[in-house]
Amino acid sequence: LHENGLQIVLVSSGAVAEGAKRLGFRHRPTVVSELQAAAAVGQMGLIQTYESAFKYYDLQTAQILLTRDDLASRKRYLNARSTLMTLLNYQVIPVINENDTVVTDEIRFGDNDTLAALVANLIEADKLIILTDQEGLFSKDPRLDNSANLIAMAKANDPGLLEMAGGSQTSLGRGGMITKINAARIAARSGASTVIASGRRATVLQDLFQGEKFGTLLIPDENPITARKRWLAGQLESKGVLVLDQGAEAVLINQGKSLLAVGVKTVSGDFSRGELVSCVNEAGHEIARGLVNYGKAEAEMIIGCPSEEFENRLGYQGDCELIHRDNLVLV
Repeated sequence: LHENGLQIVLVSSGAVAEGAKRLGFRHRPTVVSELQAAAAVGQMGLIQTYESAFKYYDLQTAQILLTRDDLASRKRYLNARSTLMTLLNYQVIPVINENDTVVTDEIRFGDNDTLAALVANLIEADKLIILTDQEGLFSKDPRLDNSANLIAMAKANDPGLLEMAGGSQTSLGRGGMITKINAARIAARSGASTVIASGRRATVLQDLFQGEKFGTLLIPDENPITARKRWLAGQLESKGVLVLDQGAEAVLINQGKSLLAVGVKTVSGDFSRGELVSCVNEAGHEIARGLVNYGKAEAEMIIGCPSEEFENRLGYQGDCELIHRDNLVLV
């Protein structure tokens, strides 16, 4: 694929599993420090394997370890993108893994599906290929029901897909098909389609490149959103919640306008100016998220009132919008 001019980025599982084996663990550890130790030891073997395999073909590789924090910081997000694009321009194949040695929450193999999707957003990839131990997504769990049918193609955001997905049954990995469907939805935000196929097929990547039809193809059902809004939608952690009235909900969804304080009913959480908050409707369903122009204390003082009253409430005239439309993305 590389020789045919494709730019390839690998997101790899395996560090914790390799480390657990090297350290003699019979089962996946549950203590965080043991998980981190296993990741540290296993990363040596994992990257050595990739280095040796690509060296045989005179191809350069690079190791990149990422955490959610790296992608949550706008500055580090852009730095990661710049590094990856530079490596690709130099014909290097990046091998990416989660930095499990320092992450203290959600250390699981299933997270690499999400990580891969976020990387697809980061570099604006055309395709996300997720290799697993199944042939693709089935209508039912094929390990439990022989009548299960392979889903050849669907839209990534089809709500019925999650009902078909089952959990993981491996001893060292976690996640399963649900994480892969969610990853396809994240990748679709930047216009990437996702293929879920069996990693046990010896020539799986070559066959896909040659146009063979197998596995499950999940396609985006909407136009790609801008890079900034993609970052807002997928990488930042929400620090608070704004409950909108029906009028504000309709304006955001149907007109794509900014969020005004007059349409907000309640505020919760602990956020400062410029941090990400979730916007939910009165039923509690998240409809948007964005960077707020006021901290929580100030927001509580101005919700429900028109912009021209801000000076009376706050003692100064700040931004007219609670969240400007350029910093707002529908979810």
